[in-house]
Amino acid sequence: MDSDKYPTESDRRRFVKGVAGGAAMAAISTAAGAAIEGTTTGIGTGGGTVTYRAAKNTDGPAPRGLPQIPLELDDEGYLKGVWPESEERELEDGSTITVAEMELGGVTYSTQWFQYCGCQTFQNVQPDGDYDNYMRYSANTRLGWQSDQTSIGERVHVDHFEDYAEWGNGIGDDGYGKPANCTWRSEDVDSEETLPIQVIRSARVERAAEEDEWLAASTVDGFIAFLNKCTHFCCIPGFKDSADAPKFGAANKSYCGCHQSVYDPFEVVERSFTALPRPNDDG
Repeated sequence: MDSDKYPTESDRRRFVKGVAGGAAMAAISTAAGAAIEGTTTGIGTGGGTVTYRAAKNTDGPAPRGLPQIPLELDDEGYLKGVWPESEERELEDGSTITVAEMELGGVTYSTQWFQYCGCQTFQNVQPDGDYDNYMRYSANTRLGWQSDQTSIGERVHVDHFEDYAEWGNGIGDDGYGKPANCTWRSEDVDSEETLPIQVIRSARVERAAEEDEWLAASTVDGFIAFLNKCTHFCCIPGFKDSADAPKFGAANKSYCGCHQSVYDPFEVVERSFTALPRPNDDG
């Protein structure tokens, strides 16, 4: 197993990686190689082992990748995240639970993918939560193009990414992908329940979707998106928004400056983790 690849430039103690993945984008590794957070209790609703698709963690202390959010474009070219319809499901003990999942591209996509970093308590990730699914530009960005050309809360439109095939900002290679820092399902919610999202449009995504059933169903016109909470300490990574990223092998990857975790948004892998239970419906 590939051991301990914590960047040598950092003075922090070294960590052993919890997972090993394939070398190509969309490579699917077995759940046996996944990082598991630990056992959940019976308190609350939901929880348990969840298999999901993620941007692969390639360096640093983060135990697993960033969960992917399936996307679609509306008739006017605005980008939306897909949210499954909820349903009541009876358990073996006769109790019922509300779930929201769907089959998409040969994968069971579930709202449980986002039950980490405290998000399991957020109202906007409850299975039956009725929230706006449009991707909207965030106030928290260091991307010059986004600050200059868009407004906070404006919906993400395909036209804003027309130059994605050659776009660059001096960090890593030009034409590798054009990012935006966004929010999702966060209209009219408390600020502490905002869901930070990384959106990237890249020709690499388009090419990969031609060969992979999941990516063909979960990406659109080269757009791919992830819940942007680092799986280490829930900090906010960034794609091409930090001059320090190249020092840690992340010039063309998503980089978390807090503890130097690195994610490859162009290598989507299968992973598992133990989702934490949501609060009971009755509080």
